[in-house]
Amino acid sequence: MSDISPVLPTHTITADCPSQPGTVDVVTRFLYEKGFYINEIHSFDDTDKNRFFIRVEFRDNTGSAFNREDFCQQFEQRANEFEMKWQLASSEYKSKVVIMVSKHDHCLNDLLYRYRTGDLNIEIPAIISNHPDLEELAKWHNIPYYHLPISKETKPEQEAKVWEIIQQCEADLVILARYMQVLSSEMCQKLSGKAINIHHSLLPGFKGARPYYQAYDRGIKLVGATAHYVSDDLDEGPIISQGVETVDHCYYPQDLAAKGRDIECVTLSRAVRCHIEHRIFLHDKKTVVFAK
Repeated sequence: MSDISPVLPTHTITADCPSQPGTVDVVTRFLYEKGFYINEIHSFDDTDKNRFFIRVEFRDNTGSAFNREDFCQQFEQRANEFEMKWQLASSEYKSKVVIMVSKHDHCLNDLLYRYRTGDLNIEIPAIISNHPDLEELAKWHNIPYYHLPISKETKPEQEAKVWEIIQQCEADLVILARYMQVLSSEMCQKLSGKAINIHHSLLPGFKGARPYYQAYDRGIKLVGATAHYVSDDLDEGPIISQGVETVDHCYYPQDLAAKGRDIECVTLSRAVRCHIEHRIFLHDKKTVVFAK
């Protein structure tokens, strides 16, 4: 007989509203009155923007089935008094994630491992690439692989096919796991708030070809990565997660690149986890992130 208790499903309220007294109480008191148990709570009051943010994860201790419709109707009455914009999510739901990739496989491999082992609570209905190289990896995981080549002339047509796949999959999130193409402004707008990109962060910044060779020539001392939401401004969208490690003169370009790949994998998976666990608020051009 197992001593391990079954994992109970949890639910999460995320809300933001104008800063005012009672904003924490309106959420926690409602949950208490309904017999729910709070597992985790985070809040932040942006005094510069006069905006309050809260995330509360809770479980149902009443012993009865959770009635989402009743919950939403009753909480909406309380939330309206505070002009709250809010959402309710459940741990039983697996986010549908479409991954876009080119030839580099390190981030894709890491995401697929975390998906396969259940570390990330996601489904992957499609992998899209402008190259055929990683199709066997997708087949091994029984995930449909769409090879959609792209050129300057065919970009509108290719992006139309990409968007069609995303819609057919009813994707909650799109991950650019080293997809080495610049999305059009139109596509960025369609994916606003639901597409995450990953790229290196070298200090000072090195743009263009062979960035790690440029960094080596300058004696770089920090290697990092940034995961952010896609925006019209290339690699300048709202930042979700960043990672950095120190290096020294012993690191040759190939060593710097290997270190960068490791950091990219960890930083991207952290950002994806925050998104699917509803830990991120888009706030003007930046984010509020309630990470564990």
